[in-house]
Formats: sequence, C-alpha cells, structure tokens
Amino acid sequence: MICQSNRDVTTRLPAWVPEDAKHYLAHTEGGEAIRKLARLAGCHASTVLRQVRRIETLRDDPLVDGALRQLGRLRAGAAGTDPKKEFKRMKEPLRDELTPDAAMLAREARRVLRRLCESGAVLAVAAEMDKAVVVRDTGEGGSRRTAVVDAPIAQAMALKGWIACDAPGRISRYRITAAGRGALSKLLAEQESKLRGFAEAQQGFGSTAEAEAAMQAADADPQARRRNLVTESPLVLLARRRDRDGAPFLSDDLVRAGERLREDFELAQIGPRVAQNWDQFLTGAVDGGRGSEIARGPEAARARVVAALRELGPGLGDVALQCCCYLEGLETTERRMGWAARSGKVVLRIALQRLRRHYDETVAPGGGLIG
Repeated sequence: MICQSNRDVTTRLPAWVPEDAKHYLAHTEGGEAIRKLARLAGCHASTVLRQVRRIETLRDDPLVDGALRQLGRLRAGAAGTDPKKEFKRMKEPLRDELTPDAAMLAREARRVLRRLCESGAVLAVAAEMDKAVVVRDTGEGGSRRTAVVDAPIAQAMALKGWIACDAPGRISRYRITAAGRGALSKLLAEQESKLRGFAEAQQGFGSTAEAEAAMQAADADPQARRRNLVTESPLVLLARRRDRDGAPFLSDDLVRAGERLREDFELAQIGPRVAQNWDQFLTGAVDGGRGSEIARGPEAARARVVAALRELGPGLGDVALQCCCYLEGLETTERRMGWAARSGKVVLRIALQRLRRHYDETVAPGGGLIG
C-alpha cells in the first residue's frame, strides 16, 4: 500500500517535471528501489541509475536544487496525508501556491526564453531572492533589465534544462541552452496554432467583449497575440539596417526608448491585473492621465505605459505597442494597420523619436532605464 502510494505521488507531480527528476525524487525521497522504478518505467535499471546520478550532479545548481527541494516538500506533504482522503484525490495533480503548473510554466517560458535569446542576455538570480531578472549587455559597458521572473518559474526552467549556469555563485547567471531554444520554438508554434484557431472562431462572436472573454478562457496568457517567430525584437533587427548615408536606421537612444517601453510593459504584467487590454489606451476614450496618484511596482510600470501610449496617440501608439511590446514584425503591423509596404519602419522611427522625447521630459534623459 505504501509503495503504491509513493508511486502515485510521483506520477502526480506537475506534468512539466522531467521523468529523470521524478525517478530521482522517488528514489531519494520515497526510498523506491532502482530496479522497481526501472520495471515500472519499462527500462533497464542502469538507465534509471544514470538518471538519478545525473540529477544528483545538478544539485550544485541553486535553481535546480531549489526546484528539487520544493518538489520534495510537495511530494512529502502529499504522502503524509490521511490515506482515506488521499485515495479520493488519487488522480488529481499535486499543487501548492509556489509550484507552477504546466500552463503557467509555458506562459512564462514564452516570455522569458524569448528575452534570453537576445544577444548578451542572461538571467541573474541571487541567493534567497524570490525574483530573478533578465539582463542584456548594452555593448557600452552597461546592462539593461528586460524581464522579471518569479523564482519558481526560473527553477522549473533550470530543472528542465532550458537554462544553465556555468559558475554558480552569490549571483548566478544563466544562459539559454539549445534545449531551451528548441522548447521556445515549440511553445511559440503551439501558441500560434491556438491563436490561429481563435482568430477563425472569433467571427462567431457578437461583440469584442465576448471574443476577449473567450480568448481569456481558452488561454490565460496576458501576451497572447500573433507574433513573428523571431528570437530578437524588431527594434534590434531594424537597428542593424543602414540608411542612405550609412548610419544606423535607428540610433541607440531610440532603441533604448523602445526597450524602456518594453520593460515597463513586462513589469506591468506582474500582479493581479495581468489581463490588461492595452489597446484601449490608444482610443482616447479612457479617463485618467499623468496626474493620477503615483503607484509602485507593477502599478507604477502600468502607469508609465499608459502615459507613453497616450502621449503617442493612435497610429504612433499602435506601432509602438505592436513592435516594442508585442514584438510583432513590421510587415505584420503594416498589414494590420493597412499601411503601404515598407512604410512601417518610418512610422516606427517617428514613434520612437516622440517616445524618446516623452521619456526625456518625464523619466530620464534618453529614455534610459531607472534602477
């Protein structure tokens, strides 16, 4: 009965947990024999043994160790419950407030891994901190924060091998792995497929509100939008182009202004109001403005995004929102807005110039990042 319970608890771990991690926890936390685990998995005992040893060697990684500790506590807590109550919940997946489920991990991984694909980007995490940050080298001896992620999400990505740290320390820096890039491509393809199906079904709804409600019910992703499957933002790609004089089409200060908007957009997703409809701030029909009470954290970031979109207005605000925040390609934005081909980059540059001026006047010279 005990062995059966141990096996059930192991199989009921979150769906994203790798098989070798499940075997490791079953062996080290549940006391299951290697041969028994191999028999249940339908493989040779040496295979399970190698899996257990491989996970053990990863315990020096702070994120992997944190993930295993949390899963171990989750598993032990479930195994110690009343057998009668446990039998009724035998088929339900184990969960708690800290451990993410598969949907949450996929949603956050799309956001974070995308940022880690950018040149010079690393995920930095300090010991005992409940947040990790994605930082990108600016190429000028400085760095820019581009995303914030909860520690349990970072731990799950490390356990799955999507990110790796060469030299763990007081502040550990992780880079995306080949497995992480492959996972990102798969996640983006799955999301694109969902969005394509939603777009086809959207015609059957009577109002925009009903369509948005249906989309949120289908996938609670705050950034669920059609995106180009690229690993770098449209700003970075456009900054590499040259104008007729040979100068970069987008100067560094314009790219910084766009990245500042993107960072605030990312920070604004943290908190209870993650399903923000940013398009409404481009219509001019929403009350409120810069004179509202100063907020902090995600609320402050949300207020900065609102102020920037209102400053740009329709048209310029649309291209900034699509290209800087949603990372949508220029060609897609041109089709969406009904613009002539190759006109989007000119409109985007004008939007970034006005955005830079807005940040110069309200935040910091050049739209630079604060803190």
